[in-house]
Amino acid sequence: MTDNGDAGGDPEAAADDGSGPDVGLLAPGRAGSPAESATSDTAFLRAMLNAEAALTRAQAAMGLAPREAADAVTGAARAERFDVRDLALRARGGGNPVIPLVADLTAAVPEAHAAYVHRGATSQDILDTAAMLVASRTLSLLLDDLDRTAEALARLAAEHRDTPMPGRTLSQHAVPTTFGLKAAGWRSLVLDARDRLAVVRAALPAQLGGAAGTLAAFDAYAQVPGAGMRLVSAFAAELGLAEPALPWHTLRTPVADLAGALAFTAGALGKIAADVLLLARTETGEVSEGAGGGSSAMPHKANPVRATLLAAAARRAPALAAVLYGSLVAEDERPAGAWHAEWETLRDLLRLTGGAARDAAELAAGLRVHPTRMREHLDLTGGLIVSERLTAVLAPRLGRARARRLLDEVARTSRTTGAALADVLSEALAGEPEAKDLDLHALTDPTHYTGAAGALTDRALERR
Repeated sequence: MTDNGDAGGDPEAAADDGSGPDVGLLAPGRAGSPAESATSDTAFLRAMLNAEAALTRAQAAMGLAPREAADAVTGAARAERFDVRDLALRARGGGNPVIPLVADLTAAVPEAHAAYVHRGATSQDILDTAAMLVASRTLSLLLDDLDRTAEALARLAAEHRDTPMPGRTLSQHAVPTTFGLKAAGWRSLVLDARDRLAVVRAALPAQLGGAAGTLAAFDAYAQVPGAGMRLVSAFAAELGLAEPALPWHTLRTPVADLAGALAFTAGALGKIAADVLLLARTETGEVSEGAGGGSSAMPHKANPVRATLLAAAARRAPALAAVLYGSLVAEDERPAGAWHAEWETLRDLLRLTGGAARDAAELAAGLRVHPTRMREHLDLTGGLIVSERLTAVLAPRLGRARARRLLDEVARTSRTTGAALADVLSEALAGEPEAKDLDLHALTDPTHYTGAAGALTDRALERR
């Protein structure tokens, strides 16, 4: 009998050598998202080739390489000409994929111009620059999804500006609020995330420092003092990235800033998910997803799948960001391990947050609001949800301490008997001349106690 080990008797599984592509089978949050495509192996390969070609073009623009060499390198630097899997396997030899890529790119360029491939650069220059290119391109897509999310939430906030619902603190009814204010709050977080990511994206820098961040090789090849510093500027301009003040091989501020903004974004979207998951419970039913997901076992289920995926992303993102923050502790002029720990982590975080932004846009666009259920829930406590208001009204008439004692007793009676708060309170105040003019039914109507929710919603929606 053949032993297939962990393959469970499946010959194909037993024969699987792991060379198949990662198609996102276990990652529905990012599968099929724009961010997934923008961070693929091919996307990183393309970005590394972009960096190599831009370096030669920048040298040519400064008269440090023939224009023909720049054209030759640019023409050869096409991703479809290179075998990503072969590069990955050969990367084990030197610990990074730039080394085999430079060898293959050099071989693809006519011999007369081959010397100008990667001239003066180090592997980290190319891979760091490629990571910034991939991040910039991914953030552009992510920002589009955040804008779509914000637009959908703005519509919800405006439509439900005055839709009352229970406000909840520590999981219990507190005082009434409006769904418009809740949606406006979600939108505010989305805009905070958008603004942070936009600032980070604009600051993403190219990397060029040579072997130990001194630019020495560039000056040596040019035989002109200061050529290397001028080349950094030309290189960044070729790529549309920011010019760094210093080579940042072990000064990882750009990666840390990116990590923080991405983790914040995932958390901001996770807040929306947390609220939706609670409000969409069967016994609550105040909102529902426009296209709920099914169950493999229960035909009646319409699961809040988009919110579920957002919640999962929000739980993973901080740990990924922590790895990138940990890589700030990078020794010497080039680190062993700290830099290498960033590659997959940064890509995972970009994919995770990019997928979450896609899901958030879909969630916000399709979210269904159920005002009738919200109104029913406001009445669950028979008016107790506005006890704060009654304290404010009765304290000047009865005195603060007396009013509090009275309301505590009335609340207990209402909870115990199930009688409406207005009726119990009316009986308790029957002998109080100071309270005879009060319309208790109006005072205990939760729809009349939403404070400045409408005005706050309006203010929030002024933000662009």
